[in-house]
Amino acid sequence: MEILDLPITWNLEQILDDLAQHGFSVIDNAYPTTFAHEVLNECMDNLQKFRNAGIQNGVQSHIRSDHILWIDTQLEIAQQHIHTLKILSDALNRAFFLGINDVEAHFACYHTGEFYALHRDNPHGKNGRVISTVYYLHETWEEDWGGQLHFKDKNDVWHTLIPKPNRIALFQSDLLHEVQLAQQQRLSITAWLRNDQTIW
Repeated sequence: MEILDLPITWNLEQILDDLAQHGFSVIDNAYPTTFAHEVLNECMDNLQKFRNAGIQNGVQSHIRSDHILWIDTQLEIAQQHIHTLKILSDALNRAFFLGINDVEAHFACYHTGEFYALHRDNPHGKNGRVISTVYYLHETWEEDWGGQLHFKDKNDVWHTLIPKPNRIALFQSDLLHEVQLAQQQRLSITAWLRNDQTIW
């Protein structure tokens, strides 16, 4: 099955099979190097606008310490990634009848010592998040720098995924997962494929 505009490095058949069998999939070398550099630069250029994600309505959460910036239409490079995720959503809808009709996304920055403890993006179906995605933006990453995505798949098997540059992780939003303590600045775009209307 081929879908127009998906990057050639995205093996759709493998993605669909991985999601069906395990509830997650990984795409390495997701985009051409030029685009990867452009979206990283866009992220870096806007770091001063990021806010502490752990503070909601003036209350500090102890579950996370990262910083985020929601992606709007002014962030034109990141919007190209969202466009690609919408194309992928169409394929997921055809394969799994998920009813995905929207994508919400933000840049995320984990400074040294920051983390996101175990949680689910859609616990007990309380929101419209169906598939969670993380696209890693930083140029280099060493295994001992931490920041791994640690998660349990749909078969209750635990995995630890290194945040390699230009890698995308996709997983069911109801899966238990965490971002382990980062030892270096860790940059990404986190996006959710939703079956409702996005509310920020």
